Amino acid sequence: MTTTDNTKIDTTDFSDPIDAVRPDDLRLEKFLPYRLSVLSNRVSNAIADAYSARFDLTIPAWRVMAILGRFPNLSAADLVEQTAMDKVAISRAVSILIKNDYITRSEDLADRRRQVLNLSDLGRDVYERIVPLAQQYENDLMGSLSADERNQLDSIIEKLMARAQDWANRGLID
Repeated sequence: MTTTDNTKIDTTDFSDPIDAVRPDDLRLEKFLPYRLSVLSNRVSNAIADAYSARFDLTIPAWRVMAILGRFPNLSAADLVEQTAMDKVAISRAVSILIKNDYITRSEDLADRRRQVLNLSDLGRDVYERIVPLAQQYENDLMGSLSADERNQLDSIIEKLMARAQDWANRGLID
């Protein structure tokens, strides 16, 4: 469906329709995607303050290292999938990490067209020094919730992640 100015109107039928709202009804401070983004940025920036200056790492670079620390032998495309980060951000982070000797890139022995990334010895050392800091921040943040609230939050996040993945699978979001 298009309007008279040839712009397309999204007529996607979501399974749980809600009443139509006007653009001026949006209260950004109550809009869940915005609130989640702000929370994520505040938490990430606080943790980054603890490691960025000491190890010369950006938030995207740390995320790449954290994924590779948990799941070695990934390609850059795998990292994009794991982190839901932009390809350009992953590419920049990988380049910086290789330049700083935090990760290595090598040919996948099973598929010579594929390049795999891994933490170097230096990268593993930095990873092992940052993880306890990150866990301390998480423990402090989660300490503001009761055990029941932590379980509820985990359940809610899982449901929202599944729904967002469903959107992505159906082509509703990039």
